[in-house]
Amino acid sequence: MNAYLQIHPDDNVLVALQDIPVGTDISFNGHNIQLQQNISAKHKFLINDIREGDPITMYGVLVGKASKSIGKGETITTENVIHDANAFHEKDSSLEWQAPDVSKWKTRTFMGYHRADGQVGTRNYWLVIPLVFCENRNVSVIKTAFEKGLGFSPAEVYNEQVTDLVSLYKSGNLEAIKNYEAGALTETSKRNVVFPNIDGIKFLTHEGGCGGTRQDSDALCALLAGYIHHSNVAGATILSLGCQHAQVSILQESLKKLNPAFNKPVLVYEQQKSASEFAMLSAAIKDTFLALVEANKLTRQPSPLSKLVIGLECGGSDGFSGISANPAVGHTSDLLVALGGTSILSEFPELCGVEQELINRCQTEETSDKFIRIMRAYENQAQSVGSGFYMNPSPGNIKDGLITDAIKSAGAAKKGGTSPVTDVLDYTEYVTKPGLNLLCTPGNDVESTSAEVGSGANVVLFTTGLGTPTGNPIAPVVKLATNTKLATRMKDIIDINTGTVISGEQSIAGMGEEILEYVIQTASGEVYTKAEQLNQDDFIPWKRGVSL
Repeated sequence: MNAYLQIHPDDNVLVALQDIPVGTDISFNGHNIQLQQNISAKHKFLINDIREGDPITMYGVLVGKASKSIGKGETITTENVIHDANAFHEKDSSLEWQAPDVSKWKTRTFMGYHRADGQVGTRNYWLVIPLVFCENRNVSVIKTAFEKGLGFSPAEVYNEQVTDLVSLYKSGNLEAIKNYEAGALTETSKRNVVFPNIDGIKFLTHEGGCGGTRQDSDALCALLAGYIHHSNVAGATILSLGCQHAQVSILQESLKKLNPAFNKPVLVYEQQKSASEFAMLSAAIKDTFLALVEANKLTRQPSPLSKLVIGLECGGSDGFSGISANPAVGHTSDLLVALGGTSILSEFPELCGVEQELINRCQTEETSDKFIRIMRAYENQAQSVGSGFYMNPSPGNIKDGLITDAIKSAGAAKKGGTSPVTDVLDYTEYVTKPGLNLLCTPGNDVESTSAEVGSGANVVLFTTGLGTPTGNPIAPVVKLATNTKLATRMKDIIDINTGTVISGEQSIAGMGEEILEYVIQTASGEVYTKAEQLNQDDFIPWKRGVSL
C-alpha cells in the first residue's frame, strides 16, 4: 500500500493514505520532501513552499488559498488555508464522452414492481402521510395499530431489554442492572406474513404544513406528491386537519402535474369534517387494510436495468471520500447511464468550485443556464443572511481532512462520474430524462436523500467516511464506507467497503462494477440493506431557507 497519493498531476498537495511520522523523507517527481509534523491519514501536505495568498490545488481545481506562508512537508489546516474556488460562467465547451463497456449487462434484468405509468419499483410500500404536523399523533395511532397487527414492527429486542430491567429493578437488584448485557440483535426488521408482496407501511411524519410560508407548504405538498407518485409506492392514506396551508387540493394538483393520468389509490381523511377522531381513524384503518389487499396482488417481474434510478448521496464524509467511495459510485453511475438508466446528483453547496465542469457537461445551453441560475440564487440567499457555501464543512469533515468546502465539493462531485448532464432539476422536480440529473438540495444528507427519493430515486448509494445511520422510508439506501476501519467498526450499518481502493486491492472501475451488481440484487429484493433492516426511515422536507 502506498503511503501517499497525488490525485491529479496539477495538484500541489499529496494525500496521506496512512499515518506518516514527522521527519519522513519523501521523494516525489523530483521533489525531496521532509515531513515537518506527523501527518494523519486522510490529511494533505504540500509538495512545495508557498506564500500567503498562493493557491491550493486538489483534483486539478482550486480548493483554497494560503492564509500564511506554508513550507513543503507541512499539513494544510484551517489555521493556514481558507476556502477559495474558481468562478463559473456560461457553457464554453462540450463534453465528448467515452461511455464504459457495458456489454455484459446489456441483457441483464432486475425483478421489480411494474406500475401502470411505466415506472418500475424496487420495493412495494403503502404510505400514511399527514398534511400538517397537527395530524402526527393520529398517524402514530395508525402506525401502532398496523405494525402490531401485521408484523411490520421492528424486533422487540429493545422492549425486551426494558422489561428485563424493570423486573430487576422491582426485585431490588441494582447491581444486576449495572451488569446487564442485552442479547444479540440478530434481525431488526420483521417481514409480515399477511401481505408477503408488500414491503411495509411507511409513515412520513413531519413538522410542516402550516405556520410557515406558503412557499414552504407548497414545496411540502410537491415533495409528498413525489413520494406518492414514486415507483416504490402502491398508494397512500392522507390525514388532513382541514384548516392548514397544505391543502388537499394543492397535493392533488401536484400529483396531476407529475402525471395527468395519475390513478394510484389515495385515501383522504379530513378531521374537521369527521364525526369524531375515532370515526376518522377507524375508517382510515379499514380502508387502508382493503387497499393493502389489492396492493398485495402485485408481484415482481423482470425489468431492464434502464428502469433503475439511483440517487448519489454522501454524509459524514472524510478525506478518503473523493478517492475511494465517491469515484467508485461515479463509475457505477456511468455504467447505469450507458445502459439507459438514470442517476441523480444533488447537494448543490457541495458542488462549489466544480460548477464549470458540470456546466460544460450539460447537453444543452438551456440546461446549463438553469444550473447557473439555481446555483447563483442559492449562494446569494446564503450570503444575504451572513452565511455562504464556505461554511458547509462540518467539524467531523474538517477533523478528517476536508478543511474547505471546495475540497469537500471536488471530492463529492466524483459521485456524478463523467457522463453528460441530461437535466437540471429544482427541488421537488421529478426526473423525466434518463442520464445524469443534477438536483438542487442542501448538503444536509437527510434533507438531500429525502429530496432525491422524492424526485424518483428507487435506490440510493450513500457514501460515508465517518459513519451515519441515515436511511429512507421507501427507497433502499446502500451505505458505502470509504475506509476499511469504518466498515469493520460499524459493520451493522455498512453494506459495502470501498476501503480496498485505498489499500490498492481493488480498482475504482472494479469497485464500481461490484456496486452495480449489489444494486441489481438490492433492486430485485434479494438483498435488504442495513438501513432497511434497522428501520432507518429518515425523512426531512427542506424549507427553502438557508440549509447548507
